[in-house]
Amino acid sequence: MTLTELLPAVRKLSVSEKLKLIRILAEELDIKEEISPLEPFKTYDLPTPYNSFGAGEILMQALKQAE
Repeated sequence: MTLTELLPAVRKLSVSEKLKLIRILAEELDIKEEISPLEPFKTYDLPTPYNSFGAGEILMQALKQAE
């Protein structure tokens, strides 16, 4: 079955069924090592702008330079 064949049936699902489908597919992708270099069920720290004082100003300067 192709995605083109599957999409009409998926679009007929209720919102809750679509969310459940998304979760099922995400869980399947999470355990397939060949899809992502990330290890299943491992927690990764991601850098965020929180407590990065001055980052906003630097970003604004970069945006102004890009204009």
